[in-house]
This record gives sequence, C-alpha cells and structure tokens, in this order.
Amino acid sequence: MAERERISTDDAPGAIGPYSQAIRVGELVFCAGQIPLDPKTGEIVGDDVRSQTRRVLANLEAVLVAAGSSLKDAVKCQVFLADMDDFQAMNEVYVEAFGDPPPARACVGVDRLPKDVRVEIDVVAVVRR
Repeated sequence: MAERERISTDDAPGAIGPYSQAIRVGELVFCAGQIPLDPKTGEIVGDDVRSQTRRVLANLEAVLVAAGSSLKDAVKCQVFLADMDDFQAMNEVYVEAFGDPPPARACVGVDRLPKDVRVEIDVVAVVRR
C-alpha cells in the first residue's frame, strides 16, 4: 500500500488549520481547497470572482507542481461559490487553466467561505514523474 506524503510549498498559502496543502498517495495528489490568498502577504487577492479564481488556480498550480503534477493533470475538481451568480464569470477563468478534456467537476453554492472570499477550489490530479 502506498504511503501518504505531505506536500508543502511556500509558493502557495500555508495551511491555516490542521490540514496539509496536499497529500500525495501513489500517483495521485489530493489538494486541499485553496482560497485567493497571496502566498507572500497572506492577503486576499481581488474583490471579484475572476481575479479571485485566477489567484486560487495559481495557488493550486503551485501545490501541484510541488507534488510533481499540474492543473493539466487534474482529474477532479470541486468549486465552491459564495454566489452562484458568479458561475459564468468563474467558468471563463477556469476554462483557461485546464487542458482538454477538462477534469470532472462539481460546483456548489455555499452560504459562506473562509475570510468571506467568493471562490474556493480543490483538486485531485495525477502525478507525472
């Protein structure tokens, strides 16, 4: 059985609770949800869903690269939106980040996200070593 390996990088925001940025098991990496925090300052980036989605995806890419993967290797995503009216705008940014075919995905509207951001995304990806 493959062992769990913690993945951590300074190029994405550090965990602010009892969780890892990601866990690699065998050829899969499971990323924790990312919100639009600047990894250097810890401040929220942007006040609209487009800019926040770009930062979230950059944070996820940094974690995936540290694990030997990338957004192009994603197989499953979960998107959490504070306002489902942001769905189309989020999709416009999201589609730029992933190759074809895009990963399987769920997108749900939630009552509230950490730090009152507009979007949070988590990813499962294949590790390419």
